[in-house]
Amino acid sequence: MADRVTYAIVKESVDPRVLLATDDSVMSRLLAMHVVAATPASEIPPAKLGPIRDALLEERWADAVGAWMEVLDTVIDVFTDEEVISEEDLDEERAALEIRVSPIFRD
Repeated sequence: MADRVTYAIVKESVDPRVLLATDDSVMSRLLAMHVVAATPASEIPPAKLGPIRDALLEERWADAVGAWMEVLDTVIDVFTDEEVISEEDLDEERAALEIRVSPIFRD
């Protein structure tokens, strides 16, 4: 049985950043810590800084992330409950068999 994960793509520059977490709850904290809180205060207009800081201190992670995205006009796409396939889930023998019966080989 495959594991499940949540991942986010932070589209803040030419090279998007990908973050991986065990679930959406952990992802919210991860984004708050490693993206929002890591932003220098000088990059956020003073009038918007207070509400973002308040949301962080009150552990309202989604509010902090949402406000940060709006202020910096940055998109973060979050994909929850995604399947992670391991070698155990899909070994070479199984892949070779499934390839042979896949739609691309049907006429």
